[in-house]
Amino acid sequence: MVFTVFIIGTAGSGKSLLTASFSEWLKINEQDVATMNLDPGAVKLPYTPDIDVRDYITVDEIMEEYGLGPNGALIMAADLIASEIDNLRAEVEDIRPDILLVDTPGQMELFSFRASGPYIASEISKDQKAIIYLFDSVFSSNPLNFVSNMFLSAAVYMRFLLPQVHVLSKCDLISPEDVETILEWSEDIKALENAVNERLEGTKRLLSYRLSRMIYRLGLSFPLIPVSAKTNLGFVELNATLERIFTGGEKITY
Repeated sequence: MVFTVFIIGTAGSGKSLLTASFSEWLKINEQDVATMNLDPGAVKLPYTPDIDVRDYITVDEIMEEYGLGPNGALIMAADLIASEIDNLRAEVEDIRPDILLVDTPGQMELFSFRASGPYIASEISKDQKAIIYLFDSVFSSNPLNFVSNMFLSAAVYMRFLLPQVHVLSKCDLISPEDVETILEWSEDIKALENAVNERLEGTKRLLSYRLSRMIYRLGLSFPLIPVSAKTNLGFVELNATLERIFTGGEKITY
């Protein structure tokens, strides 16, 4: 059984650093974990992936072969990954970790909002899967941006329909008071609505208010786990949440 966790978030939200730090933390805690890089355009990673899509596809090679610019090559590469799914799955089956952390492309839309993304998620393994969605703490400190992230997270859930864990990333970059404020927004719709009404004006206020209301009416909730990949803050809670999803609370590797 390979429990696969896709780490998804907007560009700069800390996906690769979380993959690096959380995988090391899991190893220290004697968990059988492996990492996969799904970003064919990554130049440098803060970890050495056990499985790397760049062994099969790179943006530079596509740019040269097809005469494309960086953006076109990234789009084409995202779709070509699907053609390598048998090779990627074979590597997963060869390693057979208990936990596989998948670092998705820096530009979230390349994985989440193209047809290849859900296909890859479905075919990489037939075992249980989950998503860690990152709310960038610096970006989310404004209620307008927080509601925008709620919308993106809901869209990701609609695309994959997998258990989804919501993480407030890079908490070491904002004050503890700001962390608490964002956590309150994630847990209390009234607190978020008050912030929207107090700190936004005009169309921004109206759209943020109505959008947050609509998301909550759909029954979607976004309780956040505050995490720092630099200090390991929140890793105990994040691991416990994944254990509840995958094993009902039991340790994944005995």
